[in-house]
Amino acid sequence: MVMHVVRVLLPTLMLLCTFVTAGASVAVGEQPEMVTAVDRQPLVAATRRVIEALEFAGEPLNESVVRRLDDAFAESDDRTVIRRIQEILDPLCLAEININAESRVKVKEGSVRKELMQQGWRAFLIRVHNEAGINPELKVESPNAAPVYQKGKGARQQPRTDEQLVNPADVPDRWLDVTMLNREPLKPRLSGLALEYCVALIYSRDVGKREASLAFNIGQGTQDIGFRNAVPILFDCRPAVNVKLNIRDVDGEPTTAALVIRDALGRVYPHPARRLAPDFFFHHQVYRRDGESIELPPGRYSVTVTRGPEYVPVKLDVTVPEAAEHTVDIKLQRWIHVAKRGWYSGDHHVHAAGCSHYDSPTEGVGPEDMMRHILGEDLNVGCVLSWGPCWYTQKKFFEGEVSRLSTPNYLMRYDVEVSG
Repeated sequence: MVMHVVRVLLPTLMLLCTFVTAGASVAVGEQPEMVTAVDRQPLVAATRRVIEALEFAGEPLNESVVRRLDDAFAESDDRTVIRRIQEILDPLCLAEININAESRVKVKEGSVRKELMQQGWRAFLIRVHNEAGINPELKVESPNAAPVYQKGKGARQQPRTDEQLVNPADVPDRWLDVTMLNREPLKPRLSGLALEYCVALIYSRDVGKREASLAFNIGQGTQDIGFRNAVPILFDCRPAVNVKLNIRDVDGEPTTAALVIRDALGRVYPHPARRLAPDFFFHHQVYRRDGESIELPPGRYSVTVTRGPEYVPVKLDVTVPEAAEHTVDIKLQRWIHVAKRGWYSGDHHVHAAGCSHYDSPTEGVGPEDMMRHILGEDLNVGCVLSWGPCWYTQKKFFEGEVSRLSTPNYLMRYDVEVSG
């Protein structure tokens, strides 16, 4: 009897499992609703601009995709053109946005592969079904793009822990930056067309699996009810290339230098908005010693290397390959060496807190960070002055003598600034 029941139920269970699996497959591959109430000519023109914008952003569409779009543009039937554009581009979208007749925004996750690059930017298509026919600016936000630092306001006479400051425990979750590409050839606002495709630029600080919540709006109060204007997306962040720097002074000795690294779009690396010490967010440059590394995505970069006003800036065109590691050799050039003539360069008024420094997640930066700065600028003497901002944190670095981090040719001393 038991054997008979098993034989009867087994085909039924197998059939049920087949239906469940098929249902899950359909849900994952679900395509957005086809938009038909849109004119061909402006849709084609807008799509051409998107193709150009993606190429400008360093993320060109695959050649086969461009050919398919060109074939679609050449179709004689308007409805066929509109349908084929969506069939080609919709699977490549990160998010699908709907703006209903009441100008409420809701969003769903798209089906494109969610890959990011550590320390780099990626461009993603965003589909917009604009039922309201309005033309505001489309904005994107994320709690994962919240600041990793905060600058204090006013006098900071003692440590504060108010909610506006960054809790160090929150920094790991703030791994992302995101913005809409709204410069030429694209427009800063939506066109008002019933269907168009926009481009979002996303930066990853980290490597590995990371989840981000992306929220879209077209102005205050336009978010759909029930948090439907936001969508959580799991990204796979690929590792950047470990670029080792061989930095040699004019005499061949290893040294520390300042590097300004830009891509073809003029974007600075590492991304200033995600920097914490020893890299300063308010400088374009970062300081690296001989033998140290910097993480960069594969691509072409313009690198300017210098070491203070006694050096001639060295300009390099660097191509980072698709590899785990890469090495760049840098030879510095001087135009004068005043120390050999008995004159020594210095700055007797340097701050490690207040001014442009952040007050959280740490209250300013430490002596090791300041010494790196002094070496990278070829300052023979650097006087770091502690004052009102972050006083109780910074005063512990005052030793009443030259810092133990100093070298025979480069001296650092912490002192106190007294203001009347």
